[in-house]
Amino acid sequence: QVQLVESGGGLVQAGGSLRLSCAASGRTFSGYTMGWFRQAPGKEREFVTAISPSGARTYYADSGKGRFTISRDNAKNTGYLQMNSLKPEDTAVYYCAAPQKPLLFIQTPNDAYYWGQGTQVTVSS
Repeated sequence: QVQLVESGGGLVQAGGSLRLSCAASGRTFSGYTMGWFRQAPGKEREFVTAISPSGARTYYADSGKGRFTISRDNAKNTGYLQMNSLKPEDTAVYYCAAPQKPLLFIQTPNDAYYWGQGTQVTVSS
């Protein structure tokens, strides 16, 4: 089992920044790909970004390229999502997620097995 707990969400003005954290416990976090997804009201959950177990490889949806940065600190069992130049359309509940087995890739909600409870990000115009 992997337990994930997000934090760092909040209300920010357009153009501002937030850093989300995802604290992991349970099985060895360093062996798992970690991803961030988001879900806006009335919309499907969508992929934002993912990072390989070592942190060497990162993947971004077009919506966050150049503005969002994913990272992880395996010594602290924590992943991060730095979001800059936020836009009102970034408003959503943000979830961190991990696949069922180590080393599996994660890019769609169906790839995720473990989910955090989510943290609300609201960007005002």
